[in-house]
Amino acid sequence: MPRFSGKTVIITGSSNGIGRSAALLFAQDGANVTITGRNAERLEETRQLLLKSGIPEKNINSVVADVTTPEGQEQLIKTTLDKFGKIDILVNNAGAAISDNTGVTGTDQSIEVYHKTLQLNLQAVIQMTQKAKASFGGCQRRNRECFYNFMASHKECIPAGFSGRPEDIANIILFLADRNLSSYIIGQSIVADGGSTLVMGGQAHDLKAMLGM
Repeated sequence: MPRFSGKTVIITGSSNGIGRSAALLFAQDGANVTITGRNAERLEETRQLLLKSGIPEKNINSVVADVTTPEGQEQLIKTTLDKFGKIDILVNNAGAAISDNTGVTGTDQSIEVYHKTLQLNLQAVIQMTQKAKASFGGCQRRNRECFYNFMASHKECIPAGFSGRPEDIANIILFLADRNLSSYIIGQSIVADGGSTLVMGGQAHDLKAMLGM
């Protein structure tokens, strides 16, 4: 029997990246999944990916919603309960680095930028957790290409030899959600960085040589 057969999972920020990978892995392992994001087109891409991988329509709840708003949060909880009857697992994946439209960085950014960052990365996480538990403008996202280019240029500093992929984090999420495997892990921060925090950039090549990589 699949590990998550009969379980219901809400995955915020599942219209791409880690959230999309987590949704696919949970669904393939038997779970009912609520996928959500603000971008309807990208969210539909996730839904189609699940369907093409053989996941039945009845196991998918797709909700276009803004998780930073009370209305969006309540919509996620309500539609999940309406379709699946319960919530077993909540994956608070939605998050972003937010910057000023003018390109200003650091402490020169407006307080609104910090407010929106905390609203998405902290406040929404707490509010979604509270709501799920009860049942059981002047800013923009940073250019993703800048981050990808930066990480690509620093692959040599990662002992594993490559930048982390969405599925690398999604597999950890599933491990934590499987209480048979992770029953003694509570309240931990798990570092998944290919070993880059173990060594300074200049030592990465030496470590890779030692490991025969």
